Amino acid sequence: MWPKSEDELKVAVIGLGYVGLPLAAAFAKTRSVIGFDVDKDRIDELKQGHDVTGELSEEDLFELRSLKFTTEVDDLRVCNCYIITVPTPVDSAKRPDLSPLLSATKLVAGVISQHDIVVFESTVYPGATEEDCGQLITDLTGMECAQSDNDTNNKFFLGYSPERINPGDPNHSVKDIVKVTSGCTPKVADLVDDLYATVIRAGTYKAESIKVAEAAKVIENIQRDVNIALINELSLIFEKLGLDTNSVLKAAGTKWNFLNFKPGLVGGHCIGVDPYYLTYKAVELGHNPELILAGRRLNDSMADHIVKRIVKGMIEKKISPLGAKVLVLGLTFKENCPDVRNSKVFDLVQGLGGFGCSVEVFDPHVLVTSLDAKNTSIKLIDEPNRNEYDVLILAVAHSEFLELGISEIKTYGVKNHFIFDVKSAFPPDLTDGRL
Repeated sequence: MWPKSEDELKVAVIGLGYVGLPLAAAFAKTRSVIGFDVDKDRIDELKQGHDVTGELSEEDLFELRSLKFTTEVDDLRVCNCYIITVPTPVDSAKRPDLSPLLSATKLVAGVISQHDIVVFESTVYPGATEEDCGQLITDLTGMECAQSDNDTNNKFFLGYSPERINPGDPNHSVKDIVKVTSGCTPKVADLVDDLYATVIRAGTYKAESIKVAEAAKVIENIQRDVNIALINELSLIFEKLGLDTNSVLKAAGTKWNFLNFKPGLVGGHCIGVDPYYLTYKAVELGHNPELILAGRRLNDSMADHIVKRIVKGMIEKKISPLGAKVLVLGLTFKENCPDVRNSKVFDLVQGLGGFGCSVEVFDPHVLVTSLDAKNTSIKLIDEPNRNEYDVLILAVAHSEFLELGISEIKTYGVKNHFIFDVKSAFPPDLTDGRL
């Protein structure tokens, strides 16, 4: 008999990254949970009380006695509710890469039984949960996804509850963000909603269908991407007009309904990726998503624009780019987190290298071991030297850099240096350039 209430659900969380680990930890406060990851090194370090993502402290991990970490697939067989939280990247052609999601789905299909629930949290295009993942489970098990609460014989159940984790933000933990939930039948939707309601103090919102929940998630980041693209384009226009973009935004922001977005680099594994999931589906359906793709192109071009501005500023200060020593402060895709995935700072470093600059990067949140083979050209240093650099660039507004202050940052430069503030974190009269 399939579970009648959330307290009968035995939960496994598949994928223990920025999304899965905090979620598994939250559930482990109220029930026994199995946390699964295919990365043995990741599991070993979690067992030792170390979370490289920085989301949980050593004390947090050791207190979670009801959370079992494992790489053994057979350990999952005691569960009846599987929550999949794996990445959904894009390939080199900006097409959705569902291989991590389908691999996790295949893994779960090997252990589930009749009436088990599989809940997906990964960002996808509308239809992927049922048409791609659900169909794969059917193909591998012979069971079908239930479409009715009255016909559950030889059926499994699907749910979708999109992740809304904000890495590096202690004020918006998984418990503090409203959770959208959904299920393949009304009763399953209630079960999934009830399950999340046990740990989400901000509350839950039950969507009308899985596809509605999928669409709601993917447009969250599209909306931010398009709005940032607008501000980035405005900054290009204001630059030609000789206006400071942030001064214009500050004045415009005095109106109550003006949206507070800032110009800058748009990277990471969400905003810079998710739009391509919906545009892929749109094109498949015969619609050309012009606005969304235009925003993506503009945001992707900002690193190149910043490089050109920096090189122009160097030349104006009689600093030759060829052989110039450059210090980039920050490498991650956002402040106060160690995640470097799809960070546009890599493009910034590569662009400056193309002009002959010798670039060093300092980021207190990033370990050299976190850089993969394709990033070996990045020269990550432990600490910058004073009076050494021709160019100083604040690329990421980590709290450490803000606390250090612009005066101290300038001590890293030689007497005639150029300083550019990508994040507009400091007053404009204290830097040579900013967005």
